[in-house]
Amino acid sequence: MPKHLTSGLPRLSRTHKLSVAGVATAGAAALVFSIVPGAGADQGKSQATAVENVKPVAFSAVDTAAKTQQATITQQANDSAAKGKAEAAAKKAAAEKAAKAKAAAAAKAKAEKARAAKAAASRSQVRTAIPAAAPKPAAKPAAKVYPDNLDGWIRESLDIMAKKGIPGSYEGIHRNIMRESSGNPMAINNWDINAINGTPSKGLLQVIQPTFNTYHVEGTSWNLYDPVANITAACNYAADRYGSMDNVNSAY
Repeated sequence: MPKHLTSGLPRLSRTHKLSVAGVATAGAAALVFSIVPGAGADQGKSQATAVENVKPVAFSAVDTAAKTQQATITQQANDSAAKGKAEAAAKKAAAEKAAKAKAAAAAKAKAEKARAAKAAASRSQVRTAIPAAAPKPAAKPAAKVYPDNLDGWIRESLDIMAKKGIPGSYEGIHRNIMRESSGNPMAINNWDINAINGTPSKGLLQVIQPTFNTYHVEGTSWNLYDPVANITAACNYAADRYGSMDNVNSAY
């Protein structure tokens, strides 16, 4: 309202304002009831009853759907939890199985190591208790066999001379034997100066006893008539006197 229209009116208090609002509301209600006839009131009452009857049905369907959805969600949650629990249990069982297998393998390895150490210690004790067998002495070479004839006597004498470092050859020995005794180991000279002096020359190389005794070679017989002993002593004497039996070409 324009200010110039209200400038002469008195101002309403808060109580007066509330009273006016109440009167306006009551007037509006009376106006509504005066417009709607009685039959309309009954029809409104029937519609209100119908609405009241339908409303619970609508809310019941929504509630059922919500409950079904909630049940589904709950079931899914339970299934997921059960699945997770089963997977966790399977993982735990697999881990426990692996741990047991590892422990068993470690125990087996430890036991095998202990057995190996025990076996090694046992073998060591056996070796200590039982001395090693003494090595067998090297087999001696078979003794050389020489024929019991002039060839065999010369060859056996040459082998002995080689060991003792006495020079001489088969040819030099054989040549002087044939000149001195014709190969007779029992030959004896009873007519030369040695025989006259009481020491006749004897054997294959006609050696007198004093010479044989002086030049005798160890390992041979002390019998002046022994063919090998006679040859070896005579060659030892010739080596000392002439350098070798090979250098002797006449009585010596």
